[in-house]
Amino acid sequence: MVLDDSGARAHSHTHSHTHGPSEPPLLEITLGGLLREAAETCPDRLALVTGESNPAERRQWTYAELYAEALSVARALAERFEPGERIAIWAPNIPEWVLMQFGSALAGTILVTVNPAYRAEEVAYVLKQSRSVGIFVLPHFRGNAMLRSVEQVRAECPELREVIRFDEWEAFVALGRDSQAELPEVRPGDPTMIQYTSGTTGFPKGALLHHRGLVNNGAHTIDRMGVDEGSVWITAMPLFHTGGCVLCVLGAVSKKATQVLVEQFEPGLVLELIEAFGAQAMVGVPTMLIAMLEHPDFARRNLSSLRTMTSGGSTVPEALVARFEKELGVDFTIVFGQTECSPVASMTRPDDSVEDKGTTLGPPMPHVEIKIIDPDSGETLPLDTMGEYCTRGYHVMHEYF
Repeated sequence: MVLDDSGARAHSHTHSHTHGPSEPPLLEITLGGLLREAAETCPDRLALVTGESNPAERRQWTYAELYAEALSVARALAERFEPGERIAIWAPNIPEWVLMQFGSALAGTILVTVNPAYRAEEVAYVLKQSRSVGIFVLPHFRGNAMLRSVEQVRAECPELREVIRFDEWEAFVALGRDSQAELPEVRPGDPTMIQYTSGTTGFPKGALLHHRGLVNNGAHTIDRMGVDEGSVWITAMPLFHTGGCVLCVLGAVSKKATQVLVEQFEPGLVLELIEAFGAQAMVGVPTMLIAMLEHPDFARRNLSSLRTMTSGGSTVPEALVARFEKELGVDFTIVFGQTECSPVASMTRPDDSVEDKGTTLGPPMPHVEIKIIDPDSGETLPLDTMGEYCTRGYHVMHEYF
């Protein structure tokens, strides 16, 4: 069930058709503009730190440093690629992924995200279907010989002209630092990313997502969570998914937050990082959060800094919500959406009851319209009638690529 924008179950209405609030206004800004604004506003604030257990291994960037490095990435890309060309990225949650996200956006290219668990035939499908002209790849990760897979399928991908290894990243970025390449004018409505989603079909489809949708969706989600500006944020969701690169990365930058980037989710490590950094916010799918609760370190770590969490992607048990709210005192929210919607269409609110959080999808996000229709007739259905969910608004993708 979707609540209306007042939080009620639309008692004053007779049909399942509702709109989200008109505030806050939509931001007419690109991904690059979002990072630029943060760098200008708080240049010396820590923007990104890698979440290794050993502090000596951590790397970090202030907002000024992150933006400067993203500009170098953008200029290096501009030396090799044209605006609108598709560039794939195949890696886990490494900081270079975040730099590529912003660098590609500044260069006007379209980033094609690839699941690091994919095998050769799956990455071949994505490269061919997206007509990617380049791929940035980590040579191997947790037993997956990713570079070897790319080499195996390269002959099947006639448009693929560049394979750039992340272990040669520094040489690539140096090209941009020395470059005088002019970056294109990028507009909020321009496409910036292709994310593959299976939905109800056998073969994944590439959702072509735009700057306006991603920037605003990340910002509005983190707003509804109640995250304060300058908070510390744990980014443990996979970056190849909108839950990671939009809700975590863009949401955090919209609040000029400090992100602690976790390469691969491990419950004990995340609990350790929450304590070490005094983290106040995070996003996690239910299996991640359950793993944290069941980990032996949950009881002994100081998690008192944690203020707000959101979850989604599958059914979120009421018992899970209740335990986090009762034991940690966090404001817990639940999101609902799909990749094609950048990704969040509706979301519960921190002050909703545990019952509403467990049994509804929350009110629509700002500037989002939702209705439930009869799939045969297209007619909007009465309240409490099962049907097909429809949404429209700024958040909807351009098209399937």
